[in-house]
Formats: sequence, C-alpha cells, structure tokens
Amino acid sequence: MTESEKERLAHLEEEGEIAADYLEELLDIADFDGDIEIDVENGRASVEIVADDPDALARLVGEDGEVLDALQELTRLAVQTETGERSRLMLDIAGFRASRKAELQAITEEAISRLRATGEVQRLDAMNPFERKVCHDVVAAAGLVSESEGVEPHRFVVILPADAGALDEEDEATDETETDE
Repeated sequence: MTESEKERLAHLEEEGEIAADYLEELLDIADFDGDIEIDVENGRASVEIVADDPDALARLVGEDGEVLDALQELTRLAVQTETGERSRLMLDIAGFRASRKAELQAITEEAISRLRATGEVQRLDAMNPFERKVCHDVVAAAGLVSESEGVEPHRFVVILPADAGALDEEDEATDETETDE
C-alpha cells in the first residue's frame, strides 16, 4: 500500500469515526438502541446502524428508505463540517440498503434476461441515484449498456443491447454523479 493510499484510508476511517459519533448522539437523543459499525468499502466510508431487533430501527429507515436518505445527508454534512471536505459516506440502517441492493440486482438480472430473450430495450422503474448505480453496475458486468433517462425524482435506468453503442458524454457525466449516492 502506497503512502497516499494509507493517507486516503486514514481519512476515510476518520470520516467513519466522525459519522459514528454524530449518529451515536442522534440515537441517544431519539432513544434508539443500536450499535454502529464502521468500514471502508469501494473507496468510501461506510457506516451501519445495527440492532438485535432490526424492526426497532424501522422508523430510522422510513418508507422506501426516505428517512435513511435524509439521515445519510445529515451525517455527510456533519462530516463535512468537521473535515471541511465533501463526504461520500454511505449509511445503512438494519441492512436496508444491503437488502435493497440485492433486490435491485435481481430485478436488473431479470430485465437483462428479458432483453436477451426479446431484444427489446428494458426500462426499469424510477429510482434514486444509489439504486440506479447498482443497476448500472449489474448491466456493465453483463457486458451490456445502460443509461439514465428522465428528471429527478422520476429518473430511471434503460438497458440497451451491447451493440447499441456507448453512452453520449452527457449521459456519462450524469451517471458518474450517481456514484455519489
């Protein structure tokens, strides 16, 4: 590991620690029981709130992860305030994002199978940037092409045959921002 890689890892671990402190305080104020797990995954700090009874944290996830998304943004802001740098930290609560990721991977695999069987372009439901990124990754791993279409909050993934060509520069730039979620 090079010196710059070590520095980057140390910075991400610091982000995780700051986030954990912030979330511990939030859990105390809201009177929720939960433990904080810190990790570094895919070049970003990753923090998860876990509990013996995951249902006890359901209110922190909210419907379709809306509260989780808001808490993630607040946590990122707390880290940014402390470090002076924008954070790409990922927050998960009670495994919600992990299970949603598995669900999206299965949905995308099914759409890829339909595309291969029929040759027809596949359009997935509207998703947030995190969810679209998961789908784009599955499509790329399958050797196909995908792009995002629409306008937030109705943006969705379109899966194209491999010979459909590369994404245009505008779509590539837009899709790259989805890795920030």
